[in-house]
Amino acid sequence: MLVYIHGGYWRALDKRDQSFVAPPFVDAGAMVVLANYALCPAVSIEHILLQLVQALVWVYRHAAEHGGDPERIVVAGHSAGGHLATMLLACDWRAVAPDLPADLVKSALAISGLYELEPLRHAPFLAPDLCLSAAPAQRLSPAAMPPPSRGSLVTVVGGDESEEFLRQAALISQAWGPRVVIAAERVPQRNHMDVLNELADPHSPTHRRALQLLGLLSPRRKPLAASP
Repeated sequence: MLVYIHGGYWRALDKRDQSFVAPPFVDAGAMVVLANYALCPAVSIEHILLQLVQALVWVYRHAAEHGGDPERIVVAGHSAGGHLATMLLACDWRAVAPDLPADLVKSALAISGLYELEPLRHAPFLAPDLCLSAAPAQRLSPAAMPPPSRGSLVTVVGGDESEEFLRQAALISQAWGPRVVIAAERVPQRNHMDVLNELADPHSPTHRRALQLLGLLSPRRKPLAASP
């Protein structure tokens, strides 16, 4: 089952704004959960993360009631959602509740994710809303964490994105290494605003990669030819 987390720099948008990613995965046989969260500056990024931790706990405990498989939870997200998905992969689930599996999140797919938050503290268009100080920025940066002992991460970034988003993608690959970051994709001619379309396109490598993580497509299977 796929849990998708929207972007918006933790301060904007709603799950409905990016709900177009769900139908292609439903058509492929996946259960899809679109997660919402409170927005900065009403709450902190840390509070948002805790909200999503509790959302994933609920999904794990109730997925089977709705036809989902709690043993194959994959989390995906775009931009700030990519950051949150990566943090959920690294979560210590046994510390959240002793009955939870250590690998509650099996894999994460982060599209245009943010893995080092320190630069955002100094961005004039973000700083007033995020209200980040140095310690939380460090604590909430996946690239500053040890690689998780379980699970895998796939990163996707558009080839036409800013140098900072390209740097962030390279940084997490270096920090967590190939054992965890099993694929780092750069999609040509896609920018930060349209790279998410790759996730929703059944013919794209990004969509097929997500299906592989969900166990709905064999890594060796060749994509079907498009109908005329």
